[in-house]
Amino acid sequence: MSISDCDPRVFFAAERTLLAWLRTGLTIIGIGFVVARFGLFVRLLSLQTQIPIQSSGTSLLTSANLGITFVVVGSLAILFAAVQQHRFVATLSPLDLPPAYSRNVAVALALVVAALGIALAAYLAVSPH
Repeated sequence: MSISDCDPRVFFAAERTLLAWLRTGLTIIGIGFVVARFGLFVRLLSLQTQIPIQSSGTSLLTSANLGITFVVVGSLAILFAAVQQHRFVATLSPLDLPPAYSRNVAVALALVVAALGIALAAYLAVSPH
């Protein structure tokens, strides 16, 4: 049997790609959280230093909306990567899958993280800006 007939490296390469997308999505979610909370930080800083905020309230709302958008985009990136991974692994032959290895663990992890990202976006949307 040649290496091309049975090569679990194809599966592991797909797993590494999914995990790279997971890291990218988490980074985008983290940036979104920071952007969403930056307006709140500026408001608290101005209250502590007794210096009035030079910007209007709409820019604080814009910061929150932009941050929520980043969180949603990061979550969707993770979700789409999980769906793509699941579809790709379904096309692999059983010889390309490593024995006694669950092919759904990484996809389940990605789906949980995507759901938590959407929950974070919902929390940011309803929490005070």
